[in-house]
Amino acid sequence: MDIEQKQAELIDHFVKQASAKKGSALGSIIVEATSHPSLFAFSEILAVPTVAELEGTDNSVYLEVLRLFAHGTWSDYKSNSGSLPQLVPDQVLKLKQLTVLTLAETNKVLPYDQLILELDVTNVRELEDFLINECMYVGIVRGKLDQLRRCFEVPFAAGRDLRPGQLGSMIQTLSNWLGTSDNLLISIQEKIKWADTKSELDKKHQKEVEDRVEDVKKSLSLKADVDFRGLEEIYSEPGGVMDYEEDRSRPKRRRHPIS
Repeated sequence: MDIEQKQAELIDHFVKQASAKKGSALGSIIVEATSHPSLFAFSEILAVPTVAELEGTDNSVYLEVLRLFAHGTWSDYKSNSGSLPQLVPDQVLKLKQLTVLTLAETNKVLPYDQLILELDVTNVRELEDFLINECMYVGIVRGKLDQLRRCFEVPFAAGRDLRPGQLGSMIQTLSNWLGTSDNLLISIQEKIKWADTKSELDKKHQKEVEDRVEDVKKSLSLKADVDFRGLEEIYSEPGGVMDYEEDRSRPKRRRHPIS
């Protein structure tokens, strides 16, 4: 079963459970959902009416925990730990995994120093073990550890839940991309049209040159034929050329000395 299908089944499971509970009874469901090793999306659970009703009640802390796992990072938890319940080890692991996904949203090359700070690990060995065992093997990221450059290259990372207001930004980004693509397409079409026109002109010019060459060939052939026929007529006329034998048979005149 692929990760997307597993996610869909888990989301459906926890949505049904949350829909059937209210108030403090949702606490255990939220802890279970945020601790599950294969669940990384929480917006559908946040949208459950009984969960949204926790806002402003004595149990609103559970809602804040769920929001943290939907949109926050490990650093966010440390900054607000005084107002949030202590996380169990599985929740800590999950939040650190989600932190890597957040960092990979904006940068595909993550420096070790930044990751050590954000994930609160003590050394490079611990960091690399976490990235290999808890991120790459799980399938939420694909990447390469570069020990020489001390960075983690991430060509792929699973997406997180959209933060409030992020959808509008994404729509604007996609609109800008679409506009750029349209302009690029117009430019490509104009270049193709120019190339086609130039090709037609080149073909026309080539045809003109070939026609001129043929005309010259015909003219030279015609002139050669006329010259040849002219010579043929000269040599074929009676008396046109003195016969060499006839010339030899004629007696030669004697020259008399001048006295």
